[in-house]
Amino acid sequence: MQKNEIWRSYGTDYKEMTRRLLLKSGLAGLLPDHTEHDPLIAIKPNLVTPAPACFGGTTHPEIIAGIIEFLQERGYRNIVIAEGSWVGDETREAFEYCGYNALARQYGITLIDMQQEKGSVIDCAGEMLSVCDCVREWDYLINVPVLKGHCQTNITCALKNLKGLIPNTEKRRFHTMGLHTPIAHLNAGIRPDFIVIDHICGDLSFEEGGDPVTRNCIMTAVDPVLVDSFVCSLLGYETEDVPYIGMSEALGVGSSDLSELRLITCEGEPYEDLPSHSILDVSYAVDEVDSCSACYGVLLPALRRLKEEGLLEKLHDRIAIGQGHRGKTGPLGVGNCTAGFDICVRGCPPAEEDIYKQLKEVICEYHG
Repeated sequence: MQKNEIWRSYGTDYKEMTRRLLLKSGLAGLLPDHTEHDPLIAIKPNLVTPAPACFGGTTHPEIIAGIIEFLQERGYRNIVIAEGSWVGDETREAFEYCGYNALARQYGITLIDMQQEKGSVIDCAGEMLSVCDCVREWDYLINVPVLKGHCQTNITCALKNLKGLIPNTEKRRFHTMGLHTPIAHLNAGIRPDFIVIDHICGDLSFEEGGDPVTRNCIMTAVDPVLVDSFVCSLLGYETEDVPYIGMSEALGVGSSDLSELRLITCEGEPYEDLPSHSILDVSYAVDEVDSCSACYGVLLPALRRLKEEGLLEKLHDRIAIGQGHRGKTGPLGVGNCTAGFDICVRGCPPAEEDIYKQLKEVICEYHG
């Protein structure tokens, strides 16, 4: 496989489709030699929250099964699956609900909960970031993101998926740093060797899923910048709409030049173009400062429900959310960081239903 290539297949037998795609796109020739020792191969899915893959937010376990079988058939036995869910959910629950505990039992592999791993600060192209220590033990890293939308960065795929390899405390700090700069530098510090993209039914608006758009597609690539640039083109964004793409390119992580892209369909028929992103514009109602994705991610669906009911426009005060509001006061806030506000929907993150009910109650009190 060349750096300017993205291979893709369409179908519904996801495990077998993955195995065939890996064969055709040449993964076998890119794997480390195992004649003298068994290299440690890590597979990094996206298990942002404990929800089945059909919801559009997490990596299908059938894809992971196809990767494992492909590796084991070629003599690789030292395989781990490593992931850390977003702050507010527990990876161990995601492993269970998303079918990964069953995978581990079936194939005799180890699951690594990155939320439980210690981290150390390393130099990532001039930015000092905390990365889980076990990452440095891996000989080969296969990144398996879900192609989907994101409530703060517009899209999430190959580049942002590495955020699951850092401790929870560092995830929070990433948000105080504005997300884009640390994501770019993280990818300069951790370089996946191969990428398998789950484009089966990702949610185009929210990273935790809930509104899946079926495309039954799996893709492979080696350049994460090219992958995310291609995702932008699919979802109707410019690469400038996702600043960490250009930042990553400037750090030498990859190329965003889609004019050089060689897109190879090796199985099945491509679907029609994806609908453009569908995130409703509700930002006017929010005063967001350094919020974590989990908290912001549950606020937006609650606001969407209020907007659809014609209530959001009746809200007098903007809703404060994020770490930048700690220790401050105000009329209305969401999340524990706004505990000092007159009205605060508590939680880290709070429940979507609690946010919706509290805000609706506030609006009704305003208007009788």
